[in-house]
Amino acid sequence: MKYVQLESLNDVAIIRINRPEALNALNIDVLSELSRTIDIVNVDECIKVVIITGSGEKSFCAGADISYMVKIDPIAAEKYASSAQAVLNKIERMEKPVIGAVNGYALGGGCELAMVCDIRIASNNAKIGQPEVTIGIPPGWGGTQRLLRLVGPAKSKELIFTGKMISAQEALDIGLVNKVISLDESDDIPPEAPKDDSVKEKERSAQISKMLNKKLIDSCLSMASEITKNSFNAIKVSKFLINKGMDMDIDSGLRMEIYGWALCFAHEDREKMMSLFLNKGKK
Repeated sequence: MKYVQLESLNDVAIIRINRPEALNALNIDVLSELSRTIDIVNVDECIKVVIITGSGEKSFCAGADISYMVKIDPIAAEKYASSAQAVLNKIERMEKPVIGAVNGYALGGGCELAMVCDIRIASNNAKIGQPEVTIGIPPGWGGTQRLLRLVGPAKSKELIFTGKMISAQEALDIGLVNKVISLDESDDIPPEAPKDDSVKEKERSAQISKMLNKKLIDSCLSMASEITKNSFNAIKVSKFLINKGMDMDIDSGLRMEIYGWALCFAHEDREKMMSLFLNKGKK
């Protein structure tokens, strides 16, 4: 595919939006390729965890394609938003856990793409926001609904009404991301270039960005490895219960949890893993 890259590392799939010249913005072609890629990953039983990220170091995804939207009418706009929501819903409803590796800008549709991931890990240079009101529209790909559920109504209104970008650290503070990745002394950061040598400083900055992005992906792979050690069936059921439970009253959610819990007792890996746990305790 031209705009979406798929890489498999044993039982983990990495999906990269590959349109760096446009900061990985999601036009109709990218959405179509992303949808097909999700379908491929969904039916591959060898893949247990999915990581979604953007190509390059500057941007996870800069959102919708404004150059396309500037001239379209309401009917075309409704079709564009419906297509985008269908793809994002497909990601959110995947049985497999999805980790968003947020590298750089995650704005508008990019923030909405990050929010459908189950877990979000951001590099410390990430900038996240819903700036749609600054160009005359509200969020249309799930931003008003998912941001509300993640950070609450007051913070959602602040971010959407102001259209401001927030840092990775602020996103962590409000619960929009799970973890922030930074470089430290152990990462062998290249020394500062002479103040009068802008070329070397630019090269150093690019090198640091690549190091940070690699550390981000490595962190996501490490978390994926932790997840794949566990029962895929139990994780699949847990994801379903959490997603559905958000829109239920507590009593209905608890009853649904009992059914999901009991259903896992019919799966072969449950007895095997419980027996292994008991035998480990006897050693």
